[in-house]
Amino acid sequence: MRESVRDVPGARIRYALRGEGPLLLLVAGGSHGVDAVEPLARHLADRYTVLTYDRRGLSGSTTDAPATTLATHADDVSRLLSALTPEPALVYGTSLGALISLELTVRHPEQVAAVVAHEPPVTPLLPEPTRALALGQLLAVEETFRAEGAASAMRRFTADLDIDPGDREPDLPVRAPGPAHSRDAEVLLTHDLPAIRAHVLDMTALKGSPARVVPAAGATSGHVWPHTCAALLAGALGTRLETFPGGHNGYLFRPRGTAERIRAVLGP
Repeated sequence: MRESVRDVPGARIRYALRGEGPLLLLVAGGSHGVDAVEPLARHLADRYTVLTYDRRGLSGSTTDAPATTLATHADDVSRLLSALTPEPALVYGTSLGALISLELTVRHPEQVAAVVAHEPPVTPLLPEPTRALALGQLLAVEETFRAEGAASAMRRFTADLDIDPGDREPDLPVRAPGPAHSRDAEVLLTHDLPAIRAHVLDMTALKGSPARVVPAAGATSGHVWPHTCAALLAGALGTRLETFPGGHNGYLFRPRGTAERIRAVLGP
């Protein structure tokens, strides 16, 4: 793995590359970055040059201007890609990372060849009362953070999304939280969850993008609203919903199976 940093307006972004082949960008969800997605990157490095990174404010990335919109995150990614390849990239994004990936596709369509969007929280697609439930859950997590702290808020967040760390590949070791775990959670809770609630994806621009957009969802997450978002996105784009192993966080707990599905969906 080859690590480096890149200056962007208001931040320094830590990123890592491994493997050889077409560039594949992994955009993690939650408060995760390079270290959390390393098992997935390792399983993909036999076919792709895998790019992972820490969003501004997380772990190895620093900022004096935290992102208040997903457009900022998408522009950060765009600048990374511009520095690393002249060709359109392949992208896999999950949860918040899927929403950032879709925003990248809208704002910088020339930089994306294909994007797998796993359970993106595109709340405007949801019908009522599901949309109100989803936005209410996000707001309740933010309120729990302000009242009880990051640990309580993240427990509520994982419960709402029915994230089960026990649903994992048997040979995958349990990953201990790193030293930046609490601070990274605070960045998510302070800045990114409000940005998700406020975000409106430009569906007209997405439909007009030259990129191939592949909505995806977990095999065991059909009862949570981000799965519904992915299914509705597939319907809006007139394409099928691809099924991936595990639940909402399958990319963390089932990296081998997720890598196999990414290869199958994206091809060589």
